Order: sequence, then C-alpha cells, then structure tokens
Amino acid sequence: MTALRLGTRASALAVTQSQHIADRLRAETGVEVELVTISTEGDRSTAPLASMGGQGVFVAALREALVRGDVDFAVHSLKDLPTTPDPRLAVAAIPRREDPRDVLVARDGLTLGELPQGARVGTGSPRRQAQLNALGLGVEVVGIRGNVDTRIGKIASGECDGVLLARAGLVRLGRADEATEVIDPLQMLPAPGQGALACECRVDDVATTRLLAQLDDSDTRAAVTAERSLLATLEAGCSAPVGALAEIADGDDGPELWLRAVVGDVSGSPTIRLSATGLPHEAAAVGERLAVEMLAEGADALVAAAS
Repeated sequence: MTALRLGTRASALAVTQSQHIADRLRAETGVEVELVTISTEGDRSTAPLASMGGQGVFVAALREALVRGDVDFAVHSLKDLPTTPDPRLAVAAIPRREDPRDVLVARDGLTLGELPQGARVGTGSPRRQAQLNALGLGVEVVGIRGNVDTRIGKIASGECDGVLLARAGLVRLGRADEATEVIDPLQMLPAPGQGALACECRVDDVATTRLLAQLDDSDTRAAVTAERSLLATLEAGCSAPVGALAEIADGDDGPELWLRAVVGDVSGSPTIRLSATGLPHEAAAVGERLAVEMLAEGADALVAAAS
C-alpha cells in the first residue's frame, strides 16, 4: 500500500499531534504516513475566533482538502470540530485522550490563588474568561490569540502576568513543566472534547477507515460524545462560554459515565453548573438530557449573549 497522506495544520502543536498519530499508525499497522501541511483561516487571522465564525475555522481547509482527495485523512483537535456532522466525512478514530484540564503558566511560579489583585491573565476563550471571573480573584482578563510560544511570550514581555492554556498541548510539545498550576475541573471545566484528537477520513474510503479504527479508544469516544452532544443541544459553538467533562468510572453494576457541565456569562455571573450520569453506550443521550436541564435553567440566554 502507498503511503497515506495525513492533512495537518502547520502549527508546531498541530504537526506534533499529527506526527504522533502517524507514528502510532505506522507502528500498529505497518502503513507509511506522509504529513501534508495545510493553512487554515484560523491560523492566518489574529481576529477573535467568535468574529470569524468560531467553530470550524481551524478545520474547514483540512476538510476541503480531504474531500478533494488531496489528503487521505486529517487529524484535528476534537474541540475544533463542529458538532454538526459532515455527511462526506467520518471520524474513524478518537485515540485515547490526553489530560483534558486547563493550566496556568504564570510569572514567578505563581498559582491562580497567588496572583495579586489586578494581575493580567491572558486567554482568548470566553469559557475560560467566564469561569475565571466566577472565581472572584480580582484579576483582569486580557484577550490573546496565537500559538503556545506567542501566548507564553506575553508573560516575558510583561503584557500578562499569566496565561491559561490546555495542558494537553503542553504535554504533547514536551513543555508540561512550564505550567505553574494544573487547574482542578471543580474550578474550571475544560472545553468539550479538549485533550482529544479526531482522525477524519472520507466516508466512502473503507480501507483508510478500517486502518484508523485500530487507534480508536472506546472510553474516550463515549466521553467526548457526551460532551459534544451537550454542546450541540445547547446550540453553542467552540467559542461559547461552555465547559464540559465526561469521565468513565466503575459503578456498582459496571462502567458508568459521569458528565459535568457549566454555562456562564463572561462577567462571571450568572453561572449554571449541573451534572448527569448514565451508561457509556448512552453517551449522546446523557449529554442531550443534561443540556435540556441547563436550558431549563436559562442556559440559552447565556449562550445567546456570548454570540
């Protein structure tokens, strides 16, 4: 079989993630993989994600290259994928998830609780902004965009005292020790799908689908299915102030899925936090049910206010 062409964004993190998948596929199936870098709108622009349409700006160019046949499959950060399926494509594998939690990288090794009043904390995420403000720490949120180097560089330049990032990205880049605090999900729930990767191919490419399926992790797929079902039912995109985390745990009668979610206003108030449980094979229904409960509490108004 000829080498599979893997479409990836050109950022250091995206290439690292894609290379990880390529190495795993090569090791487990013997198939050679060639990386093909593709520029996306999200990479080219420095505008806030919400102003560019939010969800999908990092994946549209990759998906079109896939449909055209320029590449055989693509690797995405799952949180960047729109929740509405593309009928031309299939997510053939969701490998085991990396740590989904957020982290703080701050000057002088400070944690959130140690930051002084008025400290400037950088994030481009309304979700992080809403939850950080809800903690009532008296810090100032500064809107930032860019790759990991650019964001962390704002600390050295004095523009920020700290920045909030996904731990998974730092781990994959070999930079996890730069985090000064790993933030407990009780304080800050991650974005739906955070830490997980999606391997997407054409729906009619049976051979590639079968190869990629060998990388799929059933627990991760169940967890992110619940999170993304909640997001879809709330009709919120990846730039909305919505956090969700599902985990599979041992229950009295076997594995159980536990889903926690938050919807907040970027000011920090009001905030709606709820949870639900169910069976892993009912993941989509668990997410939908929890979203309906949150909508009944007024989540639709909070989502609309952020759009």
